[in-house]
Amino acid sequence: MDGGMESPVGRSPRTPEAEIGHRLEDLWDVQQPQLSPSQKLNSCFEDLPVSSFPAAPPSQVIDIPSDASLADAVETLSKHKILSAPVRNVNAPEDASWIDKYIGIVEFPGIAVWLLHQFEIANSNPEAAASMGGCFFETLTSSEFYKNTKVVEDIAGSFRWAPFLALQNSDSFLTMLLLLSKYRMKSLPVVDLGEGKIENVITQSAVVHMLAECVGLHWFENWGSKKLYELGLPIMKPNRLLKVNEEEPVLKAFKLMRKKGIGGLPVVNESGERAIGNISIRDVQYLLTAPEIYKDYRSITVKNFLTAVRSYLEEHHEASPMLRDLVTCKRDDTLEDIILRLDHEKIHRIYVVDEEENLQGVITLRDIISKLVHEPHGYFGDFFYGVVPLPESSRV
Repeated sequence: MDGGMESPVGRSPRTPEAEIGHRLEDLWDVQQPQLSPSQKLNSCFEDLPVSSFPAAPPSQVIDIPSDASLADAVETLSKHKILSAPVRNVNAPEDASWIDKYIGIVEFPGIAVWLLHQFEIANSNPEAAASMGGCFFETLTSSEFYKNTKVVEDIAGSFRWAPFLALQNSDSFLTMLLLLSKYRMKSLPVVDLGEGKIENVITQSAVVHMLAECVGLHWFENWGSKKLYELGLPIMKPNRLLKVNEEEPVLKAFKLMRKKGIGGLPVVNESGERAIGNISIRDVQYLLTAPEIYKDYRSITVKNFLTAVRSYLEEHHEASPMLRDLVTCKRDDTLEDIILRLDHEKIHRIYVVDEEENLQGVITLRDIISKLVHEPHGYFGDFFYGVVPLPESSRV
């Protein structure tokens, strides 16, 4: 195993994430013996409040003012390397509740929808379509239309009766983990009802980092030592796995992600059997933040897009998983191995391959969390009415 992925047990002082692990260990040891391991884990997580989850870096607990332009929002999300941010109502009074203080949430899936719509409009004009190519995005981002597009009017999505789905400090880890897995939330703001403000943001990545810090503890090893195939991973069968060919248009990849509600796709070679790269929904940012890098391409295929973005990142000395080789695993790897690799590489998915390196499946952060807990019967009551709790512009 990679030397940079040392087991955290025995480290001193303990990280905040390891402290949670030891609290779970104490809870695990006093669970009723007749409970199954799965029931024990559920019970442990039900007894931990969200208030004990480590604070996210300040750069991740930010909001975007409602009078911001789309260009401002894209720059903010890209700069802070986050997928989404709440939209704050600049006209709300200081003492407003959080429901009135925030309007919705803006995220890269919603931005991708907007961008695809603009491309479709331009493509419907024969004269414009003939000259689009790689210059389209540079022309779009330099236009007054782009600079004047407002987040609150065109991009932000909301969740039913609230601007977004949020946690309170008194909620349990079990609630949080179920929302991040079964209910497909990528991140969850934690709201202080008294102050009416967001005081933490909990992401799928943060949960997996917590799990990586718990390696070696009894409760973790009881679960994490299992091999992927023993846990039914990967969930998707090879013949149902969504993928994109490197020669296909990059916008087709973003459109497929949006349509199917997924956060990323493997990029495969011409045979379609071997994965050679990965493209994620947040990569749409590079079409807007660095549009000039495509102007020499007559068309922007997935291959051209990845090549141009990698060159751009290298030139600007920006660290990114896009600069590293594709991370893969085998079905007989343990869940612990996968958690440590995902956390070490700071990526959201890992691809499963066979002995010939042919693509067999994908394992996401959500898949891992979903194997950690299960939803007790009637746990959320009729809160969701059987509907996945996502705003219309955010189904990724």
